[in-house]
Amino acid sequence: MTTLLHIDASARRQSFSREVGDAVAAAWRAAHPGGTYVHRDLARTPVPQIGEAWTELCDYVLEHRITDTARYREAVRTPAQEAAWAVVEPLLSELVAADAVLIATPMYNYAIPASLKAWIDQVTFPRMSLAGRRFVVAYARGGAYGPGTPRHPYDHQERYLRDFFTGHFAVPEDDMTFLGTELVNSLTDPALADRRGAHDASRAAALEAARKTGESL
Repeated sequence: MTTLLHIDASARRQSFSREVGDAVAAAWRAAHPGGTYVHRDLARTPVPQIGEAWTELCDYVLEHRITDTARYREAVRTPAQEAAWAVVEPLLSELVAADAVLIATPMYNYAIPASLKAWIDQVTFPRMSLAGRRFVVAYARGGAYGPGTPRHPYDHQERYLRDFFTGHFAVPEDDMTFLGTELVNSLTDPALADRRGAHDASRAAALEAARKTGESL
């Protein structure tokens, strides 16, 4: 048995990041008919922001050098911490149980949506390792932010997630895949109308890569 956790973060019900993510998930499900598929939509069911009680859980885990996620429950000592843990526990359980994690996210204001950041904050604890899992990010962006483009220095979407997966979850680069659609704004912004062809090509390439990635997870 293998498990895929699929996270959606776009505020749009019909979005390009969802389209690419759904293509990955569909290919994975076809390749793993006996697998477990878990889908969490952060736009429809938002995750609350962390509060002070969550920081106290982190402090306890750090102070007592707890690195086994199964022992995090030991940090709960007060009613406020119990309430914080009630939010964390189902999210963390889904993440830890997954063999592969698929995150479908748009770029908002050069970075990831607040909904996705809230989820990351809730499931992340000190010196926590998720090594051994595959991470796939299916993204969409209004412009072109790839290497060699003028806006590449402003990409705090892919760059942030790569740094975070490596720096906090101890996931090596070889276990990460990023694929997505660029120049989405060419569909609505007159200033980018001449880039529509590039967007169409990017979308087609992303969907093809999504199918191959889902089959290989």
